[in-house]
Amino acid sequence: MEHVTEHLLASARKVIAVHINYPSRAEQRGRTPGQPSYFLKPPSSLAISGSAVERPAGCELLGFEGEVALVVGTPARRVSVEDAWRHVAWVTASNDLGVYDLRYADKGSNLRSKGGDGFTPIGPALIPAATVDPTQLRIRTWHNGAVVQDDTTGDLLFPFAQLIADLSQLLTLETGDIILTGTPAGASVAHPGDVVEIEVSSKDATTGRLRTHVTEGTTPFADFGARPRTDDTQREEAYGSRSAAGLPEPGVAPALKAKLESVCTATLSAQLRKRGLNNVSIDGLSATRPDTRVVGLARTLRYVPNREDLFTTHGGGFNAQKRAIDSVNPGEILVMEARGEKGTGTIGDILALRAQVRGAAAIITDGGVRDFTAVAALDMPSYFGATHPAVLGRRHIPWDTDITIACGGTTVQPGDIIVADADGILVIPPALADEVADDSIVQEREETFIAAMVAQGNSVDGLYPLNAEWRKKFVEWDAGEKA
Repeated sequence: MEHVTEHLLASARKVIAVHINYPSRAEQRGRTPGQPSYFLKPPSSLAISGSAVERPAGCELLGFEGEVALVVGTPARRVSVEDAWRHVAWVTASNDLGVYDLRYADKGSNLRSKGGDGFTPIGPALIPAATVDPTQLRIRTWHNGAVVQDDTTGDLLFPFAQLIADLSQLLTLETGDIILTGTPAGASVAHPGDVVEIEVSSKDATTGRLRTHVTEGTTPFADFGARPRTDDTQREEAYGSRSAAGLPEPGVAPALKAKLESVCTATLSAQLRKRGLNNVSIDGLSATRPDTRVVGLARTLRYVPNREDLFTTHGGGFNAQKRAIDSVNPGEILVMEARGEKGTGTIGDILALRAQVRGAAAIITDGGVRDFTAVAALDMPSYFGATHPAVLGRRHIPWDTDITIACGGTTVQPGDIIVADADGILVIPPALADEVADDSIVQEREETFIAAMVAQGNSVDGLYPLNAEWRKKFVEWDAGEKA
């Protein structure tokens, strides 16, 4: 069996990588592409097994991804799917390394984030492509000796032959070119001192383990180019989940959520007004479950008025509406700005069901809801301006997500805390939420006392609100209730 050599690496003129190809990875990412998409890695990123890879100085998130690599044997240009596999000479293991700290600067090209020297180790052995069934390969990845990826090529979104044929429609795949075919779920982050190993095997052959040692870079980035930068979103993407990244789960903190759930929006509104916030209610909406109190963090989606040429480019496919629904996290509330235009649906049964499956706490739109009976039957509450049978293209284009929007007459920002019940829908700035909740609890205890005193026949004069004499009696009553 032949092995990957420096000569083979030097003969590669192109390294082409597929973004998402394994169903397990698509589920983890929360998006399933309708067709393959690609990016280029420079041949200078190639390395042999046993090489060290440097995590650049100042970077935190060096991601590893075990992948099956295809080495082109005979050139392929406009080949059919049926004929494509014969153009592959070898199958081997690869590691599609990259630093998430530079993704922001690449705008999708992945050049800086995934193109570093040594960022594409392959090998060690080459399996002849003619001897294997491309749908019966197994890929495994070990991180410091523990298996973290274990999947097969049996149910790829885009089979290898389709990738070859698709790429060959526009460019010639040349002898020695390398195609990285996507990674399954389980890809994560490696740190200096770690060892990542990847193996591709068939029924009768194996590449052996591709070993890569991670070292720490010492040369800082200069200030004339992009500098490393990361946030919790990139950490979650790099590690594969918030829990794996050591991040708290999204949503309102449990203790705060419990406090907000214990008081009604009328009380919260009074406390917000005491703090000078009068324009924090989402008005004019109906609810599918008005008896349910909902607390959650806002995610946002904005629609713009329909313009036919723009709907063609922004309305179809995996548009902003579908992206918002497909990325909402447990405990979050998707709030939609539809300009109060109720003449078409902004949410329907399928997308509402998807939001519920994702764990959304609610959907709020100042536009229309379609498939009302089915939406109303869901456990997840929806708040809406009107019912309407039409789809969104009649009046709206889904435009962008996770920005500041206007809904029902108030401003909503991503991360605002939404509280909704039969009295209405409130938007609470996160910085004020704890003190507003605490004071609301006190206010409701006072009101419970006042109601009891009124029920006993006392006048509201001096009782509502409490004067000094009645407040003293309330303190005594409250102490007795807590005893």
